[in-house]
Amino acid sequence: MGERRRRRSIFDIFDELVREFEEEFEDIMKSFSGEYGRVRPYVYGFRITIGPDGKPKIEEFGNVKRVGIKPRIVEEMEPLVDVIEEDDKVKVVAEMPGVEKEKINVRATEDTLIIKGSNANRKYYKEVKLPARVKPETAKATYRNGVLEVVIEKHEKKGGGVEVKID
Repeated sequence: MGERRRRRSIFDIFDELVREFEEEFEDIMKSFSGEYGRVRPYVYGFRITIGPDGKPKIEEFGNVKRVGIKPRIVEEMEPLVDVIEEDDKVKVVAEMPGVEKEKINVRATEDTLIIKGSNANRKYYKEVKLPARVKPETAKATYRNGVLEVVIEKHEKKGGGVEVKID
């Protein structure tokens, strides 16, 4: 008869998982290393919110981006952003601490808001897809205590339109 196969115990499987985890962790730490083997600073976070439709939404922020399955650190950090839709306007609030007002650039289109900001130690970049069409020329921005707030009028109000006379 053939050779009898040795059954793997739960401990063998656990040891194999630990070895795989250690190898993956080593790869991640190598990807975070900068010049001369120093580890570059990285920020990563996420938040989970429930939308009006009742579905959970996961938003990531920071300077760790995934390329395929491997994470890598990028120079620009993605700020944490809230988008609030009201009847006649859209409000975007972005947390950008440590940047002077003069070093922030905001660009609006009918459906996107692009936020850039930088100083000697920090760089922020975020493209925000707006929930409704807006009038970019109506955008007004304020920046206080590290928080940028942009308010833009909607192109058309919900339920808007004109009344049609019947002949």
